[in-house]
Amino acid sequence: MTKQNKTLDTLVQDIYEVIEVLNEDEAIDIPEDMYEQFGRDMEDALRHWATPVDRPKNGLRMSNIGRPLRRLWYDLNTEQEKEQIDAPTFIKFLYGHLLEVLLLFFVRLAGHVVESEQKEVTVSGIKGHMDSVIDGEVIDVKTASGYAFKKFKDGTLAQNDSFGYLSQLAGYEKAEKTNNGGFLVMNKETGELTVFIPDDLEKPNITHRIKEVKQAVKRKTPPEYCYPPIPDGVSGNMKLPRDCTWCPHKFECHKDANDGQGLRTFEYAKGRVYLTQVEKLPNVQEVI
Repeated sequence: MTKQNKTLDTLVQDIYEVIEVLNEDEAIDIPEDMYEQFGRDMEDALRHWATPVDRPKNGLRMSNIGRPLRRLWYDLNTEQEKEQIDAPTFIKFLYGHLLEVLLLFFVRLAGHVVESEQKEVTVSGIKGHMDSVIDGEVIDVKTASGYAFKKFKDGTLAQNDSFGYLSQLAGYEKAEKTNNGGFLVMNKETGELTVFIPDDLEKPNITHRIKEVKQAVKRKTPPEYCYPPIPDGVSGNMKLPRDCTWCPHKFECHKDANDGQGLRTFEYAKGRVYLTQVEKLPNVQEVI
């Protein structure tokens, strides 16, 4: 198979075949110019990670246009202290960047064509920088935990796309005038790769989505809750669902919880739980 006629449906297998020659005590044939390009790309990723970039405060971008409307409303309409990120999380961001560089290196090594890396595009006034075009289609490159990877491998992303990946993809495809792109994803825990190409019906009409978002963030009051509270076991207590626990606006968003007291936070062994309704006091430390 030549480089010119390789397609996305064989991408993962082509990468695996290149790597698995190591089982035969054969060296992987890596051209010298690919070694050099890989080094430059890793350097660029490291520099980007180590250098903060000034961005307009909480502006709309292709990377966030698919987030829930209430989250975006708070992003654009409330003052908030800059989120403090601990060192382990910064390290996690770094190896995510480096692994994405590695993934595109594997794609090239397997003979597939990579173009338009970090190309800036604009759709209906919303700007974004897409990861790549591979074999003529927009491909978003991601690394994921085992839990998140399963959504891509099983093709169930549309059922829980809290980060708005499908809207982001739709935006890039609108700009590139293509429609068969998707995601190249690595499971950070196992090294497994998958390509997920969503159906057209799973992707939003990005022009309508952008219009909806622009209208929503101009409202005087926030839209409905992104996700309703869920039961915390059988005690009668109600808690924030998983996708709300990471939101920086959760305390403001749920300030009316617990009859106006706001969220109550409890420190369980598995992590913090945010209760919107306390019927039975948990037998763990409450965080004040």
